[in-house]
Amino acid sequence: MQRTAALLALLVFALPAMMTAALIWFSLGRPLLFRQVRSGLGGRSFTLVKFRTMHDIRDINGQLLPDVERETALTRLIRAVRFDEIPQFLAILAGEMDFVGPRPLQPATMAAFGPLGMVRCRVRPGLTGWAQVNGNTRLSDTEKLALDIWYIDHRSIALDARILLLTAATLVRGERTRANHIAAALAHLRARSDGVAAGDRLARRAAP
Repeated sequence: MQRTAALLALLVFALPAMMTAALIWFSLGRPLLFRQVRSGLGGRSFTLVKFRTMHDIRDINGQLLPDVERETALTRLIRAVRFDEIPQFLAILAGEMDFVGPRPLQPATMAAFGPLGMVRCRVRPGLTGWAQVNGNTRLSDTEKLALDIWYIDHRSIALDARILLLTAATLVRGERTRANHIAAALAHLRARSDGVAAGDRLARRAAP
């Protein structure tokens, strides 16, 4: 069903995709697409493809400048309406992503999460997710991880439908943090971490 929906979405967004490509050509030039290796289901790597929305401008030390300094007015608008995400329907069509799930991260970032990184890889990454509808860019990395883990442990069709509806609302009203959802996710993450730590201690005591 997800692949069928992705194919329909590609047909529906064909014209917006062409318009987005033209705007990026005018604003940034080539290349039009941004590609990066991300971790998917089970930690398997795949190449994420999006429309490019930033210049490759670096400081004197060769480090990329902050995102806000590499965007243009046009690409900022493209990001706001999420048209840069249109090529990711191809990843859903290929079975590498779902419509809803934790956002795909780079392998190094997933490895830095330790055991929680493996938990995060239990489901396919998504085009949108629980963290994205609860603040997204306004959240800390810890809050995003907590919301992702909460989603994985409470995943259901009803929750996915709710996230899709909240995604539509976010596109219209902009990003909003939901303190109650964030607090619940952080508490869930603490309880989960305490449980794992207690299990490790018991395992060490039981070891010969």
